[in-house]
Amino acid sequence: MNYPFWDVPIIGSGWVIGGIAIFHIMVSHFAIGGGLYLPMAEQKARKEGREDWLRILQKHSKFFLILTGVFGAVTGVAIWFSIGLANPEATSTLIHNFVFGWAIEYVFFLVELTTAAIYYYTWNKISPSLHLKIGYLYAATSWLTLVIINGILTFMLTPGQTWLNVAGTGNEASVFWSAFFNPTYFPSLILRTLVAISLAAVWALVTTSRIDGFTDGKLKTSIVRWSVKWLIPSFVLMPVAFAWYLYMIPESSRQLMNLGISTIGAGTFTHVTRAILVSVMASATIAALAYFVAYRNPRTFKTGWAASVLFLAFAATAATEQAREMLRKPYVIGQFMYSNGIRKSEVDKFNQEGYLTHSMWFRQDSQNSPYQKIGGLSDESKTIQKGEMMFRGQCASCHTRDGYRSLGTLLKDRDEKSIRNILQTLHEYKEDSPYRAFMPPLVGKDDEIEALVQYLRTLTVSGHQKQAEKIQTAQLNK
Repeated sequence: MNYPFWDVPIIGSGWVIGGIAIFHIMVSHFAIGGGLYLPMAEQKARKEGREDWLRILQKHSKFFLILTGVFGAVTGVAIWFSIGLANPEATSTLIHNFVFGWAIEYVFFLVELTTAAIYYYTWNKISPSLHLKIGYLYAATSWLTLVIINGILTFMLTPGQTWLNVAGTGNEASVFWSAFFNPTYFPSLILRTLVAISLAAVWALVTTSRIDGFTDGKLKTSIVRWSVKWLIPSFVLMPVAFAWYLYMIPESSRQLMNLGISTIGAGTFTHVTRAILVSVMASATIAALAYFVAYRNPRTFKTGWAASVLFLAFAATAATEQAREMLRKPYVIGQFMYSNGIRKSEVDKFNQEGYLTHSMWFRQDSQNSPYQKIGGLSDESKTIQKGEMMFRGQCASCHTRDGYRSLGTLLKDRDEKSIRNILQTLHEYKEDSPYRAFMPPLVGKDDEIEALVQYLRTLTVSGHQKQAEKIQTAQLNK
């Protein structure tokens, strides 16, 4: 409760982050895989005396520099900006625990940007051996940025018991490496490296698809087929790495996924299962298109086919990242901080002392509520205002009023008693609660929870009708 609320209508703050992150991952992982693709392709071309390859690679390196150096960097900054607004408590935790890691990553990133620019602008201006060394230096530093970022991303799912034992004591820095090399670090690093290699092929196909297959048929055939082969390591090794990753995630996360798989026949998919199925199907389709359309018929492989492969890669990336995010539920940092920014250790305190009593952004005498303008409803408007602040603090990180995961839609025609029962279930947070796998506990004193009941009531269909009748009555009484 140290920060104000970022209220994003319709799509919610989560999809602001998600929309930016999906594009950023497509570009940042291309920066890693493509950074290795370029010097390896150049080395092959120089060894075989393929000047035609070198001309294509020079054009591809320009595309690579613009896409990764501009769009990759801008979306990276945008992610920082959006996560700081959407979940400031979690962002603060990451900064305080990994400030040394961020500093190392920024050094690698600076070298990465510099060498990428040097690599492009020194084509045919320095010796081939030095040019290749610059290319491989870029490839190494770009992969090292992943080495750092991966530790922080995996920490959010599996911070490890060593870190959890000291969390909140001020001694978290003493176990920096235990938190960094957490249980899912290495399987995730392998998975992301394989994704980066496959994206090198996907983006290379975008460039090579523009080669005229009739005038430069041999050139297009050789470079398209060589690019397609970059997909092989991912499709061979990824199932093994993914199995290792699943073995290392918490049991609760595996149960969430297994529930959807075991009930496919009945049609009871979990959100995680849907996302994983989309990822698998999109990846399989990429493999089919890459082999049957690109590899077997390279001369007729057009930009439209390359765009289709790229779109499927976007779909697979989006689904995979969404599944990874969902596996953390109900936490944003595993076993430490819930998705709404409430620390697990704070639940009892908020239940005893109240949730809004710790907020500097709520005042009982505030005149900011839109309900204050309704004549004759001042007492009720204060209750609804309190409920709205509860919604913003504990619900708005995942739900909107009338858009994505809309509580207005989810609650629909539920009456006041039904809404109160749901909130009471969340407040009690028993082990057998059906909401426990996805949602954090609802914290606060009884009057705050009742205020949330009244606010959510206004979002339902019948609640809207009831509120409209009260407004009409108040206006007539004037």
